[in-house]
Amino acid sequence: MKHIPAALTIAAAGLGLALSAGAQTPAKANGKALFTQRCAMCHSTEAGKVSPVGPNLSGVVGRVSGSTTFRHSPAMKASGITWTPAALDKFLTAPMAMVPGSRMAVSVPDKAQRAAIIAHLAKPGG
Repeated sequence: MKHIPAALTIAAAGLGLALSAGAQTPAKANGKALFTQRCAMCHSTEAGKVSPVGPNLSGVVGRVSGSTTFRHSPAMKASGITWTPAALDKFLTAPMAMVPGSRMAVSVPDKAQRAAIIAHLAKPGG
């Protein structure tokens, strides 16, 4: 098996890229690992933890958009979306298409990765 440097594997995983030689791809990783790789730079799932970049996602499933103390965009506050797994899937596919004026610019194009991240968010303490 070909050796792939750990730094390259981590960098590729953070970008959602697959590597050969048996390296674990993000699509095969669990939701917590994917959240850490793709989302944790802007969001937290630790209850009460505040980030200036993105809202805390602890308990997001079932919550109404823009309803936390985070400084949400006017578009997000006005959207009235209830964050169901289906709504999160649509949003993560193309955030600005679903909520024009959203400040979220990062999408998760891979369906399996979105499903894993959403499953992680749906868990208590996710």
